[in-house]
Amino acid sequence: MAMKIVASICTSCGDCEPECPTSAIHPFKGVYAIDAGKCTECDGEHDNPRCLELCMEDGCIVAAA
Repeated sequence: MAMKIVASICTSCGDCEPECPTSAIHPFKGVYAIDAGKCTECDGEHDNPRCLELCMEDGCIVAAA
């Protein structure tokens, strides 16, 4: 499973990008996106996905379906 950034909610603050242990987060069309192929939901690195902990916007980062 991977996390996903909801583009319509993302404010492009960039707080999540440098904290991603797998470098899965990158700028995309003025906001940020998560590469599902790289995202591990921080398994083995943190108790919860780091991006989810850092994001100040409710509902911006969700589990990808």
